[in-house]
Amino acid sequence: MIRDRRSIRNYTERDVPDDLLQTIIAAGIEAPTAMGLQPWRFVVVKDRDLLRRVSDYCRPILAEMVAREGGPGSEEFLAALRSPGFSLFYNAPVLVLVLGSREAQSGVIDCALCAENMMLAAWALGIGSCWIGSAAIVEKNPALLAELKVPDGYRIVAPLVFGYPAGLPPKPARREPLITWIR
Repeated sequence: MIRDRRSIRNYTERDVPDDLLQTIIAAGIEAPTAMGLQPWRFVVVKDRDLLRRVSDYCRPILAEMVAREGGPGSEEFLAALRSPGFSLFYNAPVLVLVLGSREAQSGVIDCALCAENMMLAAWALGIGSCWIGSAAIVEKNPALLAELKVPDGYRIVAPLVFGYPAGLPPKPARREPLITWIR
């Protein structure tokens, strides 16, 4: 299962039922946390208009960053970001924000572990996912942040989209791990 999981960037219109999203979140909270703090909260967004507005806000900021920093694959991504119909969320029907407490020293790591559990659980249920890290740019917009109901004292750690895949991308090649054994 883990070796077959992919980041999905093309979704069908089919809705993900709330009970499956609750199952996915329940798998997430089984992740280990430092000192058992469980510093997470979740916001589930199914409002497509709000998703479009968040995407429209983030895209030009992200395009400027990508244009400035460059890197492998940046030209193709930059062209997509500048395309009027492009959705930062790849038209997925649901966005789940994994929020981390700003007070928890290991909150980002704990929430990242939670997010990975969620993506693996979704895959096991036949639901695709993708971590849209650049969507955290929305934190710069207080009005959108309020619409997303992100409470004070929390930050967006893992913006995850979920939906039924409209196709599977090829499996990416993996490099052999660099391992140092100390015996």
